[in-house]
Amino acid sequence: MNVTWLARILFSSRWLLTPFYVALVVPLLVLLGKDVQHAYELIAGFMTLAEDDVILGALALVDMTLTASLVVLVIFSGYANFVSRIDLDQHPDWPQWMVGIDFSELKLKLLASIVAISGIKLLEAYMNLDRESDRDLAWQAGLFGVFVGASLLVSIADAITRRFESPHE
Repeated sequence: MNVTWLARILFSSRWLLTPFYVALVVPLLVLLGKDVQHAYELIAGFMTLAEDDVILGALALVDMTLTASLVVLVIFSGYANFVSRIDLDQHPDWPQWMVGIDFSELKLKLLASIVAISGIKLLEAYMNLDRESDRDLAWQAGLFGVFVGASLLVSIADAITRRFESPHE
């Protein structure tokens, strides 16, 4: 068996990831629809909503925005890292981060986004204390702690790895 032939097949198989990245546009559209719905509800209830409800509505919008940003980050950095290069010279208005994030940075950004999203969910739960059970709050706080701890451990491991990769720093 010719190794070059096998290597070409394996290398070309990276293009099979493309439909996955295209499919991630669907959740973006759904998030956009929900975002518009929440914004409409905030505007429509301007005169009748309590202050806490406005804050919860704003947190929901922030949560959806962070989630949508996370999806975009995965789409572009995943495509650029695993499928094909993105030529920024042909698209000068595209953000520089689209091609500048390596897998390690992507991992840290994903974890930071997950921590932010879970923190917002926890804040929403605390603002709805009358509708949340103590058990649910404990689970949410525990999961938030796990996400924060995991992010710290991955950040430390990444810093140690980078330190050994470039000992002159």
